[in-house]
Amino acid sequence: MPKEPKAAGATPDTGAPGKPAAATKRKKEFKKKRERRIVPHGVVCIQATFNNTMVTITDPDGRAVCWSSAGSIGFKGSRKGTPYAAQQASMAAAGAARDQFGMKSVEVRVKGPGSGRESAIRALASSGLHIVQIKDVTPIPHNGCRPPKRRRV
Repeated sequence: MPKEPKAAGATPDTGAPGKPAAATKRKKEFKKKRERRIVPHGVVCIQATFNNTMVTITDPDGRAVCWSSAGSIGFKGSRKGTPYAAQQASMAAAGAARDQFGMKSVEVRVKGPGSGRESAIRALASSGLHIVQIKDVTPIPHNGCRPPKRRRV
């Protein structure tokens, strides 16, 4: 059975012909303003690799508050692995944690063999955060997996 063409002025959503469907007015919904979370004490995890340095600031339960890395700041290539890039990344993350979340004191956990370890910690201290504890959490194998074969250059 062939379908009949619809009339040009009538719309099936509304009963009245010629009126658009969005003509009904709705009350505007206002979302409740989110409360600013205050985290006075936090944990800073610094992962310093040879190619980059990542700084993550969390609350004591481990939920990330803010983060930064040498690459996210704008360093590219081999400059991401420098101590200066690590310092800038650390200052950016510390500034955000201090200003947005009211953080005052931190524990620092450093992981990795990179050159930005020391300068990232110094930058945290100079940015106004009180460092309570510094801990090295670099994973060290106790004769676990077999290492990859030696590099030949």
